[in-house]
This record gives sequence, C-alpha cells and structure tokens, in this order.
Amino acid sequence: MRRKERTEILIQGTADIAKDFAKEIKMRYKVNVIQKPESALVLLKARETAKKSLFYLGELLVTECTVQIQDSIGIGIVKGHREELAHCLAIIDAAYQADLVETRLWSHVLENEKKNIQKNLQELNQSILRTKVNFETMDVQ
Repeated sequence: MRRKERTEILIQGTADIAKDFAKEIKMRYKVNVIQKPESALVLLKARETAKKSLFYLGELLVTECTVQIQDSIGIGIVKGHREELAHCLAIIDAAYQADLVETRLWSHVLENEKKNIQKNLQELNQSILRTKVNFETMDVQ
C-alpha cells in the first residue's frame, strides 16, 4: 500500500486505528520527537484552466509533526488543529520507513477500514441522490 493511500485511510477512518498503531510502536521502540505537533499554514495552489497559470486559492491550517524511529524519519501532516493525530501519523510513517515487522500486520486492518470508508461514502452518495430532482419529468404549464 502506498504512503498516500495509507495516510488517507488513517485520516478518514476511525481515529482508534491510528492511535492503536502508534501505541504499539511506542511500546516496543524508542520514538524521538524531532518536531512536536504544531500548527502551520499551507498555501493552496491551483491552475487556472484558460491561461494555464498558477495562482494561490488561499491558506489552510494544518498540524505537523516529525519523529524518528531508529534511523528513519516520519512526518505527519493533517488538516486542522489535530495534534494527537499528526503525532500518530508521524510515528506510523516512521515505522513504515524503518520497515518494522509490525507494519506488515497492519495491511489487513487498513484494507478493512478502506472498505468501510468506501461503504460509508457510497451510503452518503445514495442519500444525496434520493433528494435529487429530475427536471425532465416535471410538467411545464
């Protein structure tokens, strides 16, 4: 599983998964905090379609954290003010970078959570589509 996909699942899924993974690593390995969780602003870039030029939509508040496990560095960046989640994501990222044994057991949990996220999204889309108005069938008088 790729880093981007793994991180999206951990952010969108149940918060307990990231906490449990990070707790498992903290119990077995020494985690050095390089940068404690702190807030930052990120500029959002977009490309204007007609002229193909870049412009900035605005700023986004994020929480970022950097940790080290053995010789591997992990980063955690999450939208909003969520210090605990950023710290957990950094630990998980460092664990994957270090190729720790525990990470091989997590793929099954992440796949199940991915299915749950997709199911919830599909249910949300279905509930939205139920309220959709079909203008073609409306009588014009």
